Amino acid sequence: MRARPAGLRIRVARPADIDDLSRIEERAFATDRIPRRSFHRFVTSPSCRLLVAVREGMLVGYALVLFRAKAAVARLYSIATAPEARRRGIGIALLAAAEEAATARQRTVLRLEVHEKNATAIKRYRNTGYVMFGRYSAYYADGGDALRFEKRLTARPTQVIGRSSARVS
Repeated sequence: MRARPAGLRIRVARPADIDDLSRIEERAFATDRIPRRSFHRFVTSPSCRLLVAVREGMLVGYALVLFRAKAAVARLYSIATAPEARRRGIGIALLAAAEEAATARQRTVLRLEVHEKNATAIKRYRNTGYVMFGRYSAYYADGGDALRFEKRLTARPTQVIGRSSARVS
């Protein structure tokens, strides 16, 4: 993976971020949006890691990773970048942070779903080592199929992403 873009900081989301998370969600997705109340739950849930990307004091993206107890697989539930911040390496940095969060919780696989028409994201996942292993028919509200991807994660020395540590639509 590439180095993180200059000036970008990735940290764990806080309750104060919910307004910004909701705004990014509204602007990044036409359908299948995460409701505000769900962001509130995700910020405090021990079964997930909600990471935010901050640049110049502005929240510019997020990645949400879900964990099931005693499972080796983590799920990248959602990842989004503010439209004005796209194509600047933020999505790649968030994806790397999501992988680090999964590895820190001793997960060996990270899985995700992506809309079959999201060519940019599909290319990004393939270029970063994800392999397609399945499909969900009519998964999205618009009737589109979800392509299922996964990546085997390797244990590597990493900084555990905590409340104060730094580190797509």
